[in-house]
Amino acid sequence: MIFFSKKINPYNFWVVLLILIRSFLNYAIPLMDKTEARYAEIARIMAETNNWTTLQIDYGVPFWAKPPLSTWLSAISFNIFGVNEFAARFPYLLLNIFVILLIGKYAKRNGLNFFIPALILLTIPEFILHTGVVSTDTALAFCVTLVMVSFWESIHNKKQFLWKYLFFIGLGLGLLAKGPIIIILTAPPIFIWMLIFKKFKTVWGSFPWILGTLITSIIAIPWYYLAEQKTPGFIDYFIVGEHFKRFLSSDWKGDKYGFPKSQPIGMIWVFLFLFAIPWIQVLTVKLWKNKTQLFKDKWLTFLLLWLLWTPLFFTISKSLIHPYIMPIMVPIALLTTHYWNEIKYKKQIITIALAIPILALLIFSIATLINNKNYYINSDKFLIENNSNKTLPIYHWENKSYSSQFYSKGSVKTIKDNIELSKKINSKEPFLIIIPHKKIKNIDSKNLKLLKETMSNYKKSSYIFN
Repeated sequence: MIFFSKKINPYNFWVVLLILIRSFLNYAIPLMDKTEARYAEIARIMAETNNWTTLQIDYGVPFWAKPPLSTWLSAISFNIFGVNEFAARFPYLLLNIFVILLIGKYAKRNGLNFFIPALILLTIPEFILHTGVVSTDTALAFCVTLVMVSFWESIHNKKQFLWKYLFFIGLGLGLLAKGPIIIILTAPPIFIWMLIFKKFKTVWGSFPWILGTLITSIIAIPWYYLAEQKTPGFIDYFIVGEHFKRFLSSDWKGDKYGFPKSQPIGMIWVFLFLFAIPWIQVLTVKLWKNKTQLFKDKWLTFLLLWLLWTPLFFTISKSLIHPYIMPIMVPIALLTTHYWNEIKYKKQIITIALAIPILALLIFSIATLINNKNYYINSDKFLIENNSNKTLPIYHWENKSYSSQFYSKGSVKTIKDNIELSKKINSKEPFLIIIPHKKIKNIDSKNLKLLKETMSNYKKSSYIFN
C-alpha cells in the first residue's frame, strides 16, 4: 500500500479514489444485458409513463418479480439527471456511500480511522461491483444493514431514540426493496443472539413495538395493496412464487421473467469466498485463531451470526446468484475492523485488495484506447447509437434485448421469423435490425443478402436495409 505524508491519510485517499473510479465506470460503461439493462428499462418506462405503482417490463406488461424501491430510485434519478447510464446507477452509488458513513463509527470506537471499514468494503469485489450496478440487491443490502445496525444501537445506545424507529423504517424499506426476505435475513440472527445472551426482556423493552409495526406497515403495505388492485395476481406470484417456489426449485416453471440459475447445493459459499476476496480469507483465519472467544463477546457474536446466517440459509437452495451475498459484506468489514490491529501484513493485503478495482479501470482504459471496448461489452448500445441514420426504425431478431429497449427508448420492435422479415423488406422502407450471431443461421439466405452489416460485437451484429 502506498502511504503519504501526515497531511494525507492513506485510508481517506483510497476511499475517495475508489469512489471516483466507481463513479467514472458508472458513467462510462453501457448497461449490460440481461439483468442490469432490464431493471434500468423498467425504471425508464416508469419515469416515462409516470406510473409509480405498476412496474412494467415492457409497455403495458407488468413486472411482478420485484417490489418498487430500486425502480423508484432509478426513475427519480432519470427525472433529475436525464435517461443515461450514470443516472440509472447513481442511487446505488449513494446507497453504498450511506452504508460506509453508517458503519464508520464502529472503527472510531476502537480508536481506528473512520474510513477503514469503507476501504475494506470498497476493495471487496462484490461490494465495489454493486456500487454501480442497477439491481435490487444493493437496496436490500442497505436495508439489512440499517435494520441490524439500528437493532444494535437501540439496545446499547438507549438515549438516541432515532435508532429505535430506524429499525422499523429499515424493515419497511426492505419490504419495498425485495420483499419479506428482509425479515428472513435479519430476524433469525437477531433471535439467536438474543437466545445466546438471554436478552429477550432487554429487546422487548427497548423498542416501540406497536408504533414501530405501524411505521413499517405504513411504509410498505399501501404499495402492495395498490399493486394487487392494479394487476390482480401479483401477491400470489411474488410472495408464493418468488419467495418459496424459486427458493425450493431452480427450474420453477412459473417463472415469468428469469432464466435458469441452477447451482450445486452449497454454491453460496463458493460465491462468498470468491467474490469477497481477500478479506473473507483474512477474516476466516482470524476467526479460527480466536474461536474460543467468539461467543463470549456480544458484538463479535452479533456480527458473526449476521455473517453466517445468509449463506447458511441459501446453502440448500440451487436457485441463486452471487449477488445474494451482498447483505453480508458489512459484517465482513466490521469483523475485519475489529481485528485490524492484529492483522499481519496489512500493507500487502491492502495492495492486493486495491489491485482489483484499479485493474478494472486500467483494462477499461486500455480497451477504450485501442477502440475495442465496444466489441466485448454485452450491450446493444453501440449497435443502436452508432447508426448514422437516427430516424430508422429499429428491430431485433426473434427476441429483443433489454439494452435494445433502453437505448432505443422503447421503440425497438421484434421481427420473429422470415415471413415478417420478408414483408418488411418487400415494403421497401429502410430499417435497422440487430441479429445475434447464434441466430444468423435462422435468417433466409435471400433475405440476408439484402441486409448490409454495419457494426458487430462478440454477440451480435447490426444490419441495415435501404
